[in-house]
Amino acid sequence: MMEAMSDEHNAPGDNPTPDGGDTPAAGRSDAAAGDAWSGVSRWTGGTQLSAKTTRRALIAVALGAVIAALATIVISGGFKGGEELTTNAGSAGPRATGAVAGEAFATATTGDCLTWNEADASDLEKVDCSGEHLFEVASDIDLSVFPGAEFGPGSRFPSVLRFSQLRDEHCTPAVNEYLGAHFDPHGKFSVGLINPGEAGWAAGERTIRCGLQRSSTTGTILAVTNSVAGQDQSKVWDTGTCIGINQNVPSDPLDCSQAHAFEAISVVDLAAKFPGGFPSVADQDAYLEETCTQAANEYLGSPDALRNKTLTLFWDNLELSSWLAGSRKVNCSVGKEVDGGGFAPIVGSATGDILINGVPPVAPPPLPEGRSIPVPLPGAAPLEN
Repeated sequence: MMEAMSDEHNAPGDNPTPDGGDTPAAGRSDAAAGDAWSGVSRWTGGTQLSAKTTRRALIAVALGAVIAALATIVISGGFKGGEELTTNAGSAGPRATGAVAGEAFATATTGDCLTWNEADASDLEKVDCSGEHLFEVASDIDLSVFPGAEFGPGSRFPSVLRFSQLRDEHCTPAVNEYLGAHFDPHGKFSVGLINPGEAGWAAGERTIRCGLQRSSTTGTILAVTNSVAGQDQSKVWDTGTCIGINQNVPSDPLDCSQAHAFEAISVVDLAAKFPGGFPSVADQDAYLEETCTQAANEYLGSPDALRNKTLTLFWDNLELSSWLAGSRKVNCSVGKEVDGGGFAPIVGSATGDILINGVPPVAPPPLPEGRSIPVPLPGAAPLEN
């Protein structure tokens, strides 16, 4: 079987199993959104939180993404060893195998889209990229032509870390070439790798597939539609999407009736305000403070709802590399940040009655007359890699 790994989650084994999962860069108001963010701007519905507090929350989210990636490395599998793959060498393109489950992998090449349903990807198949799929092939790389004996006949199946190195060294450049240098490293897609698995390796298969996939914070591979080329790669969630919570860290999308970290309330296209060059984070914040506040008032039903529900409004910020890749969209979201960083679990959509930490929120005392909205906080500094 074969396995897949992304630039965030690696998976070697016997079947093609993709890995993956990125996180969004963000600007926000009293919560932390999504995967691993680079920077945020936000304000709260009453209690002002320091940038230092925000920073801790972001670091917690980033660490959560790293832990999820490591977990994916451990649990990912591939085609089982009993499939008895046979290899047919070809003069061009990837080698074909005789495995029933491995044929799609063996013939997959640049531009092909792949999908599967089984956890070990044993039912991997090619599909039209216009439909839902889990992996888009950017390149196939034959490791047997590499110098030295590392990938030669009889060589040992590479470790997870070695496949991770191969992904970073060869798949990332391949993806950039495939997209014409328009890959957003902070966008919703991540670089992935599918290897032939231990059984395929033992049978002589040495070709890996590099490609693109969309992964959640926990490493779940999310279905995408259409080829990545030409898409806006902005890491945004549809309005009304709730992102789950695991130990105060955002996880996967789920129904808002379940405990979640935050809820996306709007998608903002920055190109409408900034049709020219890249806007600074300060300029983004100035625009998004007003835009997201208006979105929150409309989404929640009144200008007082955010404060009365003790929620935090926050938004994403785009980085220059994302802008140059063509990304233009960000989310406005609401959540509840906790002291020390991270999120409090919320049950119910913010459009109705909610529970925070299992109890209804208690509205704070009314604001002094003439003070209708809280003062926005400055954005937190970007996370360092």
